[in-house]
Amino acid sequence: MLSNLRNFFDDLRGAGPRREFAPGDYRVAAAALLVHMAHADGHVAPQEQARLRKIVRERFELDAGAARRLIDRAEMTEREAIDLFQFTNVLKRALDQQGRLAVVELLWDMAYADGAADEIEENVIWRVAELLGVSTRDRMNLKRKAADEGPEPVPTNPWADEGGGI
Repeated sequence: MLSNLRNFFDDLRGAGPRREFAPGDYRVAAAALLVHMAHADGHVAPQEQARLRKIVRERFELDAGAARRLIDRAEMTEREAIDLFQFTNVLKRALDQQGRLAVVELLWDMAYADGAADEIEENVIWRVAELLGVSTRDRMNLKRKAADEGPEPVPTNPWADEGGGI
């Protein structure tokens, strides 16, 4: 609590270390949901690892190092989470409806990275979409789009571009 207050005052003064991905950063919340999706079926396939890195780099326009740091931060945040609301709450405050639709689209993209979305992944996306205020119609249209785009190709070495972790 005191460290958060100290960080707040340091940010106001422009002093202290610059935190690249602050706790309330919508990118951390979105990446944490993607990490949650990768782990939802109990197995993180190499295609899911590759898709996660690709999504984070491309959607947030980050280089490989910054993408790795964001994923690390998202993994830590997701491990400490007790529910999905803490992520959707940040996203709902930070994003307009188009941004919320984009998050649901990313989740479907992640779910289909290994070729199929299982029941657990579909349930997670349903809950996130409900919390974000995304309609059933939009959610299902985004599902069809992701299914049509298909799986991520199986990488020959899933760790080649990043080195460890998801």
